[in-house]
Amino acid sequence: MMKTWLMTVSVAAILATGAIQASEGHAPAATKPVADLKAGEAKANGICMACHGPQGNSVVPIWPKLAGQHPEYIQKQLTNFKAGERYNVQMTPMAMPLTEQEVIDVAAYFASQTQTGGAADPELAKLGESLYRAGNPASGVPACSGCHGPAGMGQGLSKFPRLAGQHADYVKQTLGYFQSQERANDPNGMMRGVAARMTEQEIAAVSQYIQGLKN
Repeated sequence: MMKTWLMTVSVAAILATGAIQASEGHAPAATKPVADLKAGEAKANGICMACHGPQGNSVVPIWPKLAGQHPEYIQKQLTNFKAGERYNVQMTPMAMPLTEQEVIDVAAYFASQTQTGGAADPELAKLGESLYRAGNPASGVPACSGCHGPAGMGQGLSKFPRLAGQHADYVKQTLGYFQSQERANDPNGMMRGVAARMTEQEIAAVSQYIQGLKN
């Protein structure tokens, strides 16, 4: 009698465990928040426009244009600011209070806008184009186009940003931050490694070329 009871309990326990595991295995995945462009626009017009300009086209060349930027890249940067993985005296306080939903909304809004583009200094852009497309094999500087694309449009899923039309002053400043290790939120130190090999003239030249790139 005791053996029969133990076998019954054991079988019941096995069946219960299997049912729990099956239930866990088929549990619905967490739903990712859906971007709300209207909410993103309201938030952008409320706290972002002062620096990044109307529709994300900043008029101050040391502040980046966000219009037309990949939403995945914007989300990464805002998340990095929130987590302290990237610091900027203006941006960190702005990003800290944002919720996950607000980050997604703002990123989607800026990505949906049209960038104004820019013009390059023709002399500097000649050297800049060579660096952008072929790098500098002698010093080990790789071609920018390898990650950011021949037209500077980047890759959203890889979180490589769009560069085309970006302010030359901002690009130059950013490369300088990577070079000095002041900015260190690049995956595997990729950009720090590139910038460390670049001369001041090369940084200025490629920044000008990028400013003049058209999509």
